[in-house]
Amino acid sequence: MSANTRSGSAAVSLLAVVAFVGPVCSQQPTRYIITDLGTLGGTFSSAVAANNSGVIAGSSTPAGDVVAHAILWRKGTITDLGTLGGPNSFAPEGASPINERGAIAGLSATSTVDPYAEVFCDGMGYPIAPYLCRPFLWLRGVMTELPTLGGNNAAASAINNRGEVTGVAETATLDPTCPPPQVFAFEAALWRPAKGEVQELPPLPGDTISGGNGINDNGQVAGASGTCAAGAIEAVLWQDVSPIDLGNLGGVTSNIAFAVNNRGQVVGQSDLLGDATHHAFLWQNGVMTDLGSILGLPVSLAASVNNQGQVVGFSQEPDSSNTVAWIWQDGVMTDLNRLIPAELPVFLVDALGINDRGQITGFMLDTLSGETRGFLATPAASSDSSAQTPESNVTKEPPVLPEKVRKMLERRMGARLHWTSPPN
Repeated sequence: MSANTRSGSAAVSLLAVVAFVGPVCSQQPTRYIITDLGTLGGTFSSAVAANNSGVIAGSSTPAGDVVAHAILWRKGTITDLGTLGGPNSFAPEGASPINERGAIAGLSATSTVDPYAEVFCDGMGYPIAPYLCRPFLWLRGVMTELPTLGGNNAAASAINNRGEVTGVAETATLDPTCPPPQVFAFEAALWRPAKGEVQELPPLPGDTISGGNGINDNGQVAGASGTCAAGAIEAVLWQDVSPIDLGNLGGVTSNIAFAVNNRGQVVGQSDLLGDATHHAFLWQNGVMTDLGSILGLPVSLAASVNNQGQVVGFSQEPDSSNTVAWIWQDGVMTDLNRLIPAELPVFLVDALGINDRGQITGFMLDTLSGETRGFLATPAASSDSSAQTPESNVTKEPPVLPEKVRKMLERRMGARLHWTSPPN
């Protein structure tokens, strides 16, 4: 597929912000510049992850908001990655669907209608169904379809710097325990495109399904294991294709690992005792730690962790309302909106990725226009005059999200709980 390149439709703006985001060695406030990344012409975009060169993968709607496409941001220019023949494609919210070469892994609709009418891949209110969903690898303007594990559908979630890709793929095995319209069993997959290989990553003993979400440069894969009837039950880490149960925070369902860094630190979500809600976790050295939440919001999720151990994610109500982005470091979770002076008409909704330079990606709400756009938060040098805005101590109240955004977040939460691939 050919890719289209264009400048973002919204004016790319640099909003200087200053924040103290927890104790650091220098005891100095961390200054940030927030870049509004714009869209393909529509009213929605989401920045999922940035590599260490600041090249960003995400998704956006073109004008009309009828479809959504995977995109790449580079130096103020947005490239539409196209699709595998169907209407929609996505760079999913895996640990990092982009590597240092600028290769992007994701999922796309094809032009073939699913003969079983499954809804295997769900998007940001822009579903893949009724078409087959297939994983892709995009590099230098070319989108290449990756194979399944014998079934009809699959999705790629993340790629490492060795070019290995992880995700989830259907097998050819019918599973009568799956809730309709799901028909086939599925397992975590490890693709090695350079060798033309795809390998199953098995579930834990006694489970029947699994899914991979994040992969590090050592080939370790973070994900989940469970049953088709119950969805994700255990958070797991695959080491040499063998799954390790990471434990839980007291609950017995909805335990999912989303990302793993090169130090073997794993982050994700885990149900609390009673399974009424889940919190973000950090797993290291065999111990799972509850990272808590912010602003009294009962639900939290850790989406990404860099090699310095900084974690980003979001907190929200169980119905996905009042969603707030945060960063966790040195034992402190901070509302990212405290980075923003109160007069700025934006609210950071989701923090989805953080690279080793500390750059944070996600999406924010423009409270004036109601548009939702991807952002990049870049730590600024102390000498950067554009980042001298005084620190804001104002805690912004989460805004009422537009109905379309709220429904998208609700769909995403449902996908998290019942399908082990990352939310889109």
